[in-house]
Parts: sequence; structure tokens; C-alpha cells
Amino acid sequence: MKSVMGKLGGLLAQEYTLIRGVNGDLQYINDELASMQSFLRDLATISAGGGQAQSHGHRMKDWMKQIRDITYDIEDCIDDSAHRLHGLRSDMYCYFLVNSVYEVLTWWPRRDVAAKISVLKMRAQQIGERRERYGVNNPETAGGTEGPHTGHSTTAGFDAADNQDASLQLVSMKDPVGVEHHMKELEEWVTNDKNSCGVLYVVGFGGVGKTTIATALFTKFGDLFDHRAMVTVSQSSDINAVLTNIKNQVMPQSSSQKQEGADGILGRLNQGASAFAAKCCSAGTSEETRGETKLDQLKKDLKEHFDNNSYLVLIDDVWSATTWDQIRKSLPPSKQRSRIIVTTRFQAVATTRRGEEGDHTRKVVPLGIEESEKLFKQAFFESKGNKVDKVPKEVWKMCGGLPLAIVTMAGHVACNPNKSEEEWLKVCKSLFPESGKDHGKDGRKDLTQEEVGRIVSHCYNDMPADIKTCSLYLSIFPKGQKISTKRLTRRWIAEGFVAEKQGLSVEDVAETYFNHLIRRKIIRPVEHSSNGKVKKCIVHDMVLEHIVAKASEENFITVVGGNWLMQPPSSKVRRLSLQESDSKRANDTEKMNLSHVRSLTMFGSLNQLPSHSFKFGIVQVLDLEGCTGFKVHHTEEICKMLLLKYLSLRRTDTKQLPKAIGKLENLETLDIRETNVVELPKTVCQLERLVNILGGDKRTRRALKLPEELNKKKKMKALRILSGIEIVGGLADLHHLTELRKLAIFKLSTIGDDASFKDLSSSIEYLGGYALHALIIDDESSKFIKSLDDMSSPPKFLVALELSGKMVQLPGWMTQLSALSKLTLSVTALRTDNLLLLSNLEALFSLTFSFRAEKQDSETMTILAENKLSSDGEITVPGAGFKSLKLLRFCAPLLPVLSFSKNAMAELERLELRFSMLEGLCGVENLAELKVVHLILDDKDGEHMTKMVQREVEGAVKRADGKAPKIILDQ
Repeated sequence: MKSVMGKLGGLLAQEYTLIRGVNGDLQYINDELASMQSFLRDLATISAGGGQAQSHGHRMKDWMKQIRDITYDIEDCIDDSAHRLHGLRSDMYCYFLVNSVYEVLTWWPRRDVAAKISVLKMRAQQIGERRERYGVNNPETAGGTEGPHTGHSTTAGFDAADNQDASLQLVSMKDPVGVEHHMKELEEWVTNDKNSCGVLYVVGFGGVGKTTIATALFTKFGDLFDHRAMVTVSQSSDINAVLTNIKNQVMPQSSSQKQEGADGILGRLNQGASAFAAKCCSAGTSEETRGETKLDQLKKDLKEHFDNNSYLVLIDDVWSATTWDQIRKSLPPSKQRSRIIVTTRFQAVATTRRGEEGDHTRKVVPLGIEESEKLFKQAFFESKGNKVDKVPKEVWKMCGGLPLAIVTMAGHVACNPNKSEEEWLKVCKSLFPESGKDHGKDGRKDLTQEEVGRIVSHCYNDMPADIKTCSLYLSIFPKGQKISTKRLTRRWIAEGFVAEKQGLSVEDVAETYFNHLIRRKIIRPVEHSSNGKVKKCIVHDMVLEHIVAKASEENFITVVGGNWLMQPPSSKVRRLSLQESDSKRANDTEKMNLSHVRSLTMFGSLNQLPSHSFKFGIVQVLDLEGCTGFKVHHTEEICKMLLLKYLSLRRTDTKQLPKAIGKLENLETLDIRETNVVELPKTVCQLERLVNILGGDKRTRRALKLPEELNKKKKMKALRILSGIEIVGGLADLHHLTELRKLAIFKLSTIGDDASFKDLSSSIEYLGGYALHALIIDDESSKFIKSLDDMSSPPKFLVALELSGKMVQLPGWMTQLSALSKLTLSVTALRTDNLLLLSNLEALFSLTFSFRAEKQDSETMTILAENKLSSDGEITVPGAGFKSLKLLRFCAPLLPVLSFSKNAMAELERLELRFSMLEGLCGVENLAELKVVHLILDDKDGEHMTKMVQREVEGAVKRADGKAPKIILDQ
């Protein structure tokens, strides 16, 4: 409602675009909506405390639905008029004459819009009268309800500035609480060589911790198997999708995917180990006649691949015994050994193929009181809570020993530090008034699914209104999918859910909202970027189930396919998420009213897209990331969406953008990464509101060429992110882009052009004094990055810096980058003297030395040899400095002996090395906080020496307390 009121205000200021006299109707609607917004906000506050008057129930919900519907219709009307009527500038030449002609030409559309506004005013009046007629009274204030909502965060509003979180960290796998007895026995099952194959069934109630136990086993023992994969099944019966997902995780990667970029390494390391892969929708045709053929081919591919290799597969949340039977028949036995872990809520799944050799069933039960308290406090402190002693034990005891309820409640308590012990006791009583007894283990009654939902619902309702809206947006993504932080926050911004406040940019506010959802335990981080911030997250299926139900109830999002069995909406569809492309769902969208869709997200094949049903004029968000079946006519249809703000064609078959893209004057984000688009048309310079241009391919370093008009006409001054671009001679002058926060240059084509070098260097210096925080330069010739040392005023406020090329000496000004937290350099800069220089960067969180060249050219190999000689045959990490470094990565064909001095890198948690030959690794025992050493061998010829190094490291890092870092070897 906040966004539509802003638009109404804008329309009120532009009455000249409409028929005279409509201003009064607009003002009435604006005032009525303001009153409705205040009413709903009061109602939300009462509801959050559990004190809403139950007598209103259905009447209140119906009235709220009417408010939402008219709000959407008003916004549609405003947006529709925006691209039909444009008004004229009052300072233009011959304004009165031109305006007279304009009014004649636009008489009919202006009359049509004015008539719609009149109807909307009448509807607003009727909604107000209907509320009084049917006795939907104003909600009672705190005096008329119990006290749990006292001091509630939605009443005071959310202070984004005070809730900023600047901490950086890595995702680490914590030992599950209260499942030690499970883990010991299950670990023996995994490592038992007597059985060549076997299936472990982890059975238990939703939220009891099945997935936590299974993931812990998978992570701990995954490196003992040649191949591993994790998939989420849920209520889906699409066997092809499940097997395709497994195949994609275990089959050899293409050469382009094996690029040795720094982030590419981390992506491969995290594959299948840190989170669940997204549910893979079957692409291409949905004809049933091809189903068997595809299934047979998948079975054949997996059999050939698994035949002589050991494998570990985790299949999460299986609902159907029939589905599981089909999956198991499709997974072939191995001549080595195989382990399959299945989590399910239903005992029938575990007894589908009873008595087979090597199979084992483990029933997971709720935690005891002591274990519940331990888990609550752990989650409480993770959410940055304090004064846990003031929280009564009834808070975690009422959760019945279910980890999901305990963790969610801990996040809720941590985010409400001002509540007293008495208020928390009232919360417990309001949630479970029917019983004063405890729930769960130790003689207590187990919670029902409805009671768990009650706790989740209370924690959801407690959130600030803006963040609650953002959380509803999570229902767009399929169950089990890892959700990209930036993809999510950019879409929030495009939808108008986030605005600048308290001196923070809209991106900073969105990041604060995201971090608050993590604190609340609504989402869980599963992957961090090398800059220490959360890169991807997931939502627990029971939390997501509640969010999807809420989004459906409020007609916020309509989900078709996927894991949810939802009834088709009875009203207009506003936001649509198509999550499946099989024949069963093919006709679902045909029955819907799609003329008001303003946000469309697709997963799978574009063959499902009912394009003829859309009113292209009001679509504002179009996300087709990863979709197959993209055709030329799709780009033509996209260019008709004149109000589009967010467009993602990432990983589609897009080859070229048409000139008509220049018509999308409201576009703010254009994401064409990992497509075949290598050049933008000239008309893109007409997009003055464009904030983010995301192009190129990070792994292959394919770059996106910008039009020359960008410089000639000094266009697109609103740009904040310019990523994956190619710089050629005439495009090196970027001085006018003063809002730029990130500049990523994947290709420099200015060899021998000194003027271009000076323009680009001067631009970087100039922009560094404004907003530039992240700089990436890939200079194959290395001429430009070698000239960076001559900068008179370097960008001192950089947070992230990446320099790729054959550089040896570092720019002298690098030690002045006091805010730098992420640094990536070419491996040619790996020298003892450079490490000594970099050790003075106190904010540095991650340091990477990478090798990006496709071939091992003689010049690079010579530099590496010279670096080794200059450092007396080994690279030594100094014994002081690197005060904040937690991640250190090396990637090179030949790595010399790496030696860590005593007290070196006191905070280092993760050490990653990728190589064909590693000469040695010394002093690892000096890394006091080290948790993981990950060795990745690219060449079998170096296997013997690598295993010898592995044994030496394992022997060196053994600690008396038994907490030695984990050594992982991937070949």
C-alpha cells in the first residue's frame, strides 16, 4: 500500500494529464487509503500479540481482502495511465499550442482513465460503508488485550540504521545439538565396509531435525566417496527431475565450468556439500511420449557413471512410497560401494522395500529439556541476542523439543530485547492456553503440526510490516532451492518494498532487511561469498509452507506447480511463479485471470508461458533465470512491457537484445549474465533509470561490449553496478558515472592506447572519491594493471579489489586501502615480500591468488619460477598481521612450498589450494583457528606427492583437544 500511495501523490501533482475535475476523486482515494493503511497497521500490531478479537475472524479477513484488491486495482490504473498519458513540459516552446493539440489527441484515453478513477472512488466508499454495515470495528489497543505485544517492533517501526550488521563470516557446519547418540551409530553405518550398498531412512516429524542429521552425515563423510549429490523431493512425483538433478551434480563438468577463477573454485567446493540443489524442472518438451525415453536415458547415464565409482546420495523429504520406489530402482548398484540417505515424515516410505541387506531405519524423536535449552541458547546468541538469563525456561519448553520451533522462537526472542520475563510468560500462555503442561520428551506430550504452525505463525506476525512483506516474497522460489541474496534484494527494490531511509541507500536497507530475516531464523544462510557476506540462503520447508499459505491467502503470490498443491486463485493474479513444466500443470494457467500480472517468475521451460494472456503494459518484474526454450519472439514481447523495472535473462539462450529495448524507460536492472549477448544496442543509452547492468560470464571471462554513445552523450548517470564489461578505446572515460559502486572489467582492449589508459586510470581515481567500493580488472596484457602504481589519488575506500594479469609487484598504494575486506590477485604476485606488504591490511577478510589463463604460457611459468627463487625456494607467510583474515585461497598449476610462520594468520578458518602439483605445505599447525584445509588436485600425475603432503598435514595438525581441522582431498 505504501508504494501505491506514493504513485497517487505523483498523479495528484500531474492533473493536467487527465480530464479536468478528477483531482477530487484522486484526493478522496488517497485519503481513504491512508486511513485504511493506519487501520491495517493497528490490526497487525494487535494480531502480532495474539490479542485480536476472534469474533471478527472471517469478516475482518474479507474486509482486508477487499482493501488489498482495490489497492492493487488503483496501482494498475495508475501504471496503465502512466504509459498511455505522458504530459508535456511546461517550459517547452509554444507550450499552449502544443498542449491544445495534445489534449485533443489524448481525449479518449484521458476520459477512459478518469472513468476508471471514478469507479475506484465509488468502490472505496462502498468498502468503508460495508465495514460499518457488517460491524467490523476498530481493533482494540493494548488496554483491551493481553500484554504480549507490548513494545512490539511493528509498533515502533523498524530502525534500519540501528540494525545494520557489518560482521563478516564463513558458513560453517555446526555439530547438531542433542543427536550425539544418533550420530555415533549412523557414522558406523556409513563407514561399515561389510555392506557394499545400503539405504539409511531417517524418519521423524516435520521440524524434528531429520535434515540436520542427514546433512551432517553427508558433509562429514562426503569426501570418502567418489561422487555425491543432494536433492529435495517433497510432494513432487517428477522422477525425471530428481534423476536429472543427481546427474548434474555427479557427471564431469564441461571445460568452461572448470575455469580456475577464485569464485569458481568456491562454487565447486560448495556443490552438493553446503546446501540443497534447487529442484530441477525438466526442460524442453512435456510430451508424455518422450517421458520413458528420457527416464531410460537417465538410468543408463547414471549406471555408466556409478558402475565403477563409489557414491553418496542424500534424498531429502520424500513424501510418497511409490515415488521413492521408482527413485531407488533408478539408482544403480556400484562395484565399489554406495550409500543412500533418505529423510521422510512417513514410516511407509521406510518400509517400502523392507529387509534389503544394508538398509537401516532411524527414528528421530524430539529433544530433551537440557538439549532444548542448549539449542535455544546457541540460536539465541547466533541471532545476536543478549541477557538470555532473563528469558524464562517456559519459552523453549513449550516448543516440545522440536529444533525448528526452538530455533525460530530463539530468533523471535533475540529480536525483542525489551520484553520482560512476565511478558514472555504471557506469550507462552497465549500460544497454548488450553494446557499448562510442557510439551515433548521426558514424559511430555508431543506437539502436533497445528501447534508447531502456531509458534511459526506467532514469530512471523511479530516481524515489522516492511520485513513481513519481504518475507512473503520467498514463496516465489521452489522448496529446497538456494536463493541468491542479490537476486532477492534487487527484486524487493524493483517491487517497491524497500526505500531509502535514515541516510541509507536502498541497497543498504534491503541488505539490512535480509540480515534481519536471518536473525529471525526465517531464512538460513548456506553459502557465503568470499567477501564474508551471505551469498545464498534457504527456507525450512515448514516455514516456507506457512509463508506460501499466507501469500496465497493475501493474493500476494500465486504459485503454479512445484511442491505446493494450491487451489487456483478466485481473484486476479498479481504475482505469478511457474515452478514446473510437466503436462499435469500445463492447463492450470489457462483458467486464471492473468491480465493483472505485474511480476512473473519462471523455473524450467518457457513452453509453459501463456504469453497471449498477459497485459504487457503493467508487468514490472520478469525473472526468467535459467529457463530453457528462449526464442527471438520472447524478446519482442518483453520490449512491450513498458513499465518493466527488473529483467533477468541470466543463463537463458538469449543471443541478442533488440533495439526496442530502449523503450523500457523504467528499467532499473538488466541481468544478461551467462548468455550469448556480447554487445548492447545503442538504444540502451536511452534508459536513464538503469541502475544495474550485469553481463558477461565470470567463469569464461566473456565480456559485454557497451555502446559508444555511453561516453559520447554521457548517458546513464544513475548506474551503480557495471559488471562484466569490455573496455575498448573510446569507452575508457567513465567520469560521468559518479553513482557507480561496482566496476567489473572482464576484458581490456586498449593495447598501446596511452590515451585510453589515462582516461580509465583517471576515471577510477575520480570515481574512487565518490561511491566506488568494488573494482575488478582482468587485463590479459597486464600493461594497464602495471600502470596502476602511477595513480596519484588511488581509490582508498575500496571494499573489494580484484586484479588479474601477469603482475609481480603490487601497487604501492595498496597498503592505504584500510577498508579492503576482499582481495584477489594473480598468482604471479605470490611472493614472500608481497605477503608481508598485505599483512598490514587489518580489515582483509579473504585473500585469493588465482590463475585465470586458459593455457600455461611460458611467461607465467617463468614468473612463478622466479618468485620461488626470490623467496629461497618457498613462500613464507609472516608471523604477524592479517588480523581479520578468515579465508585464504591459492589456485595455480604449480604451487611451491607454502610455509606458515608461528602466530601467522591468527583468525584463519579455511585454507583452499587448487593445483596440478603441490610441492609442500608447512606450518599448518601454527594456524590456531583453522577449521578446514581443502586440497583440489587437477592432475593425476601429482597424486602421490599430494597424498604425502596430506598425511604430513594431518599428522601436524593433531591437537590434544581433538579439535583438529578437517583435511579434504578432491581429485
